Amino acid sequence: MKQITKTIAQIITGVSAALILYAGKVMAISVQEGAEAAKADGMPEELIGETGVFTRITNTVLYIVGIISVIMLIYGGLRYILSGGDSKKVTDAKNTILYAIIGLIISILAYAIVNFVINNTLGANVVV
Repeated sequence: MKQITKTIAQIITGVSAALILYAGKVMAISVQEGAEAAKADGMPEELIGETGVFTRITNTVLYIVGIISVIMLIYGGLRYILSGGDSKKVTDAKNTILYAIIGLIISILAYAIVNFVINNTLGANVVV
């Protein structure tokens, strides 16, 4: 009896999974058609690419992080110059400079990684 119940449960699970996958495929087609119908004039055609929305948003965020890192690097340098030999102020200024350099390195690496992934995903030489 246990074996029959287990077999019936497996059959029901398999049929349910097949129905869900089929329904998901049908819904994906209708969602894509709906997205295309809702697109207004002047909206970008692609999410990823030279003029893609994702590329522009990513580059804008990375540029902002880079600019903030450079500003913090300058601020840390000014704090170091104006510390007057106070060891706590010197340590705080060095930490600010260190964290600014780490932030700048991370933003440069993030920009390179995003470009690498986009270029390899699209299979084209897209410079963002």
